[in-house]
Amino acid sequence: MTARPRLAALPRVAQSAIEAGSLLLRPLAPADVPALARHVGDARVAQGTRSIPHPLPEGAAEAFVAAALAPGRDEDVWAIDGTPGGGEPLVGVVSLKALDRKQSQIGYWVAPAFWHTGIASAAVRALLDANPHANCTVFAEVFQDNPVSARILTNAGFEYIGDAEAWSVARGGAVPTWTYLRKMA
Repeated sequence: MTARPRLAALPRVAQSAIEAGSLLLRPLAPADVPALARHVGDARVAQGTRSIPHPLPEGAAEAFVAAALAPGRDEDVWAIDGTPGGGEPLVGVVSLKALDRKQSQIGYWVAPAFWHTGIASAAVRALLDANPHANCTVFAEVFQDNPVSARILTNAGFEYIGDAEAWSVARGGAVPTWTYLRKMA
């Protein structure tokens, strides 16, 4: 069996906050753990992602925040903070996972209480506008049973490039996906 090559962690500069109208995208903080655990402990959130297990194991939210703050990380994670608009300090998360050749993959989720409010669209657009990884290309994928998330991507300038499938820990199986790409320059 051949070992898969592993990308080295990319050097990271300090992760900056990004203003997004009535939202603020900011690095996660240890104080976010209770809200993070509550939101990702919801099966609807976990089942919309590849990597969040359901039920959520004890300590998983703490481990996620610690990984997001680690200096050698290959993914930058921002809390979607609603306090500038009078909302809650953590309503979701948006991230960029560094790939190679100035490419990243975007991921996001919003707590169900805030679905259909425009929060995910605003967060995705703000992150793309800021382009903190100085990407030339950003990829995304969504499960095919989540057309709202697909619409968020196409409205943010992503182009559909094909079907695939991805493993979902919470669902315990492979799930059909739509794959998207956005050229940044």
